[in-house]
Formats: sequence, structure tokens, C-alpha cells
Amino acid sequence: MQLSLAIGRKGQNVRLASQLTGWDIDIMTEASESERRQAEFAERSATFMEALDVDEVIAQLLASEGFSSVEEVAFVELSEIASIEGFDENTAAEIQARAREHLEKLEAELEGKRKALGVSDELAQIPGLTTAMLVGLGEKSIKTVEDLADCATDDLLGWSERKDKETVRHEGILNGFGLGRPEIEELILAARVKAGWIDAADLAPPPEEGDAEESDAEAGEPAEAAPQAGGAA
Repeated sequence: MQLSLAIGRKGQNVRLASQLTGWDIDIMTEASESERRQAEFAERSATFMEALDVDEVIAQLLASEGFSSVEEVAFVELSEIASIEGFDENTAAEIQARAREHLEKLEAELEGKRKALGVSDELAQIPGLTTAMLVGLGEKSIKTVEDLADCATDDLLGWSERKDKETVRHEGILNGFGLGRPEIEELILAARVKAGWIDAADLAPPPEEGDAEESDAEAGEPAEAAPQAGGAA
């Protein structure tokens, strides 16, 4: 009963919430949620087995302790891995070393792919762009600073529209990288500055009202000295 209330008649509640938030929303039963979690656990365990070259038991221990990615294993405090039951510092150090080696290998492969796609070194200097993002941009023929500067936010973030009484989601080029609208807009503005289309000074926020009043006061006439206490007899 609660599930049907949440979905609404013909799914209208879900559609409205999706339109208001800009997110795709799935409503699941407890059984479906349990299945999803089990599938995620199995997927994470398989990832750890392959990336870290460990057996299923160690992979499942990492997953059950809440580690969700190889990146997390690579850069978390070593003590957090060593504190897992059955692990010690040597085991933790070896696992972390394997995680970092795996990431270095992936980074080298992505860097080679970026260069093969012809994505410019100048574009790679834009703060906030990872090598994986650069590859994604290059696959969509965005290979120079000017190409990125010419993008609209929706090109990278994606957008939703109503079509035949349904909400249709259009994927953006940088979907899947966990970026929100502010981060996407910062990337585009940084590219426009680097391309010389706008000046970095134009992006500075206007002074606060209090700061403006203080500046006006400093620019005005100096205040008269206060009279000394007491007077001539």
C-alpha cells in the first residue's frame, strides 16, 4: 500500500519528484532493495578480486567493511585496512600497494588513450578534469580548450524534457563522474578563461555591501578630531 502511495496514480508522484529534482528516481520494495544490495556486494567483491589479485574471502571482507572502490582501498589510512579481522599491517600494506599499482596502470592506459584521441595537453591542464574525463570528452570530439569553452552546461551534465507526457532523460558527456551543475559550470568557465574568451577578473564576486561602505568611508574626508575633555577656565 505504501509503495503505491509513493508512486502515485500512473506514476505521477515519481514523475513530479523527478522533474523537481532533476534526478531519475526509482522506488523499490524491501525485497528489491535487498537484491540490489546483494548485487552491489557481489560486484564490489569481483572488482577487488580482479584488481587486487586476491581470493574471494579477502575481497568479500573488504566489501563487507564498506570499501566501495579500489581508489578507496588505495588511499585510505592503512590502519583502517589493518583493523579488519584477520588482517595485519603487512597484509594491509600489500593490499594497498596492489591497489595503487592497479590505479597507476589504469591511469597510464587512459593517458595513452587520451593522446591517441588527440585531446590536447592544454585541455588536460584545466583544473578538475581527470584523465578519464578527458577520454570521455575526446570520444565526443571535445579535444581542445576552445571545444570545451564552447559547450553548454547541459552538453556535459545532461538534461530532461517532457515528451509525449513522459520525462525523457538525455545523458551528458560527463555523466557518471559525480559532477553537479556548479562543478560543470566551473569547468566551462575555466576553459573560457584559458581560451581568452573572458577575463578571470570578470569572475570575481562583487564586493559585499559592508565592504563597499567601508571602502567609501576610507575614500572620504577624515573625521574631525574629537574635542579634548575640559576647557579653558
